[in-house]
Amino acid sequence: MRYLFEEYVFHTGRRELHRGGELVPVAPQVFDVIDYLIRNRERVVSKDDLIKAIWNGRSVSDAAVTTRLNAARAAIGDSGGEQRLIKTLPRKGFRFIGQVREAQEFASPDPGDEPESAPAVPDKPSIAVLPFANMSGDPEQEYFADGMVEEITTALSRFKWLFVIARNSSFTFKGKAVDVKEVGRRLGVRYILQGAVRKASGKVRITGQLIEAATGAHIWADKFERDMRDVFALQDEVTLAVVSAIQPKLFRAEIALAARRRPADLTAYHLYLQAIQQAVRSTRESLAEALRLVQHALELDTRFAAAAALAGDCYMENVFRSYAMDPQLERSEAVRLMRLALSLDDHDPDTLATAASISAFLVGDCEAEIEMADQAVALNPNSSHIWRRRGWVYNVVGQPEEAIRSFERAMRMSPVDPQQFTALTGMGFALIELRRFDKAIIAGQKALRHNPWYPGSYRCLASAFAHLGRDAEAREAAARMLEIDPAFTISAWIARSHLSKNAKLMIEGFRKAGLTE
Repeated sequence: MRYLFEEYVFHTGRRELHRGGELVPVAPQVFDVIDYLIRNRERVVSKDDLIKAIWNGRSVSDAAVTTRLNAARAAIGDSGGEQRLIKTLPRKGFRFIGQVREAQEFASPDPGDEPESAPAVPDKPSIAVLPFANMSGDPEQEYFADGMVEEITTALSRFKWLFVIARNSSFTFKGKAVDVKEVGRRLGVRYILQGAVRKASGKVRITGQLIEAATGAHIWADKFERDMRDVFALQDEVTLAVVSAIQPKLFRAEIALAARRRPADLTAYHLYLQAIQQAVRSTRESLAEALRLVQHALELDTRFAAAAALAGDCYMENVFRSYAMDPQLERSEAVRLMRLALSLDDHDPDTLATAASISAFLVGDCEAEIEMADQAVALNPNSSHIWRRRGWVYNVVGQPEEAIRSFERAMRMSPVDPQQFTALTGMGFALIELRRFDKAIIAGQKALRHNPWYPGSYRCLASAFAHLGRDAEAREAAARMLEIDPAFTISAWIARSHLSKNAKLMIEGFRKAGLTE
């Protein structure tokens, strides 16, 4: 949907505000404030209404609400004094009073008509979820299929790094034979998600495929079969399965695309993607290269919150892995960049999750870290990465049961994730503190099968084996860990981060395994 007022065009599907022909930069939370006020312009919106809609009902100060409203006014050329578009009604609330016209994203709903000009494909990954075909001939399944597409579209839109075409535009192709290349061109997207629904014998089978529009190449395809019981619960279940499957595929496809781009074509976003690819390798050299790339991205875009968060994360990893030449300096840089990221965008779930883990390891403000981690999963419960971060936060603050629940959720959502070893290691740490040493060993051994070069898994095994009196295996795990992290000592590990505050049994196991104090 597009809302037109004065010289402004407000695209809800694209999440863009234009003045004349120019794009107006708007922070995500400020965009949500404008969107909510415009959609509810026929009534007065109370402060409580805004808090429920924009902050999910969590406690926020009057100053926070006022700040977002002032930013919303500034974005559309209004002011608190003038109140030309957003009016404050004392002790009642706020109302959008500008004259608004509504327009669909496309002038014609017929995809066979040639549009005046196809929209440019955004620099960040973009996707359209087309209506799923009803293969059962049962009209009731039409509602189920349409509802599921809406749920998938909404779930994908929670990933702030994704540009998701609104349902109204995607549904102009409903019931029509489509050429994915043409759909991609008309909608201005890089990826198309198609699917079909068939009901038979009390079961429903859903097939899905993710296609790169420009080439027609299949990136992912799968099928899901479920009992046809509670329709809404089934929609939720399939939505989670589809989104959990395609999100990592999309991200890997984007990283591969960024790696193929010529240096002259690189943008801040593609530098950021390349930095992620380096950062996940977690070697001294790869983290240094990740920092170089992401710092370049920040030079190109000083308001790139995700890049600032990633840079902070790299510095934290340097400190935690004893790579830092000046640990105090890099610790300070990690915290500075974390705070910069939050100041730029404190409503992005990935930024919040990264900030929560940096703060947990390096700052130690338990209440704030739990709040950030919980808010991140509330904003996007479909991200295994965010659940994994939450698990580590709860490990650090000393709540191992909740850490395990988070890690299990992350692994269930993305069972083939290349980063699964970090969740398994985190689970092993939590199991040790719960004295479930046998299960900690199972988790640690699984982690090593995913990545035999990750020292955390060997630390987990050394401690768990030692607690069970399996001394030879404990010493072997400790020796393998020292091959990867030769500078490791117990005192240095304690000094690295706040993780050690609630890892008493882990440390006791290190001593039993014969590691140097």
